Amino acid sequence: MPRTPEENERIRRATKEQILKAAMDLFFNKGYHATSIDEVAKTANISKGLLYHYFKGKEDLFAAMVDVRLNDLLVVMQGAAAKKTPTEQIRHIAEGALEDVRRQPEVFRFYLNLFTQPRLDPVVAKYGQKLMDEQAKQFEVQTEMFTKLGVANPRKRSIYFSSTLQGIMLMFSTYPQTFPLDEVKAQLIEEFCPNMPKSIL
Repeated sequence: MPRTPEENERIRRATKEQILKAAMDLFFNKGYHATSIDEVAKTANISKGLLYHYFKGKEDLFAAMVDVRLNDLLVVMQGAAAKKTPTEQIRHIAEGALEDVRRQPEVFRFYLNLFTQPRLDPVVAKYGQKLMDEQAKQFEVQTEMFTKLGVANPRKRSIYFSSTLQGIMLMFSTYPQTFPLDEVKAQLIEEFCPNMPKSIL
């Protein structure tokens, strides 16, 4: 019995995700240039020909991984922007970021590693900069939320919030089995989201 278009799409999406995960693991553990397309295909348990059906080559894979991260970031920020009050918006950013790292701690470690790579590598530098530029843009959106909240120094408060959030994400991604994420998340929201009813923290 032939597959339905929906089933074909599901298989296509699952295969693409499988390839991207294999590439991410290899890029993280071996480095971008030390990883071959053959290794990616083997790790993903597919043929090299099928891999090329989805991606033109290694740089295309790297670009796709950065695009996935950019999309995740935009989804969280757009969801926050749709909230009615700045308090709800900031809470949404915190919860979205922490749920992302809870779901995929290894993804956070990969992108942190990307930011700390030497900028001598032109491919890594290009896509790392693309991600940093988008994060800088979204930081300005976040700072505007703190401005609307009426804090004395919204930019400084926004920097402190981002630094605290990133630190929590780093700790959880390093110690996912023991780090008390829910308790720390509640403390973060209590500090940065004033007047949020205690019953929903």
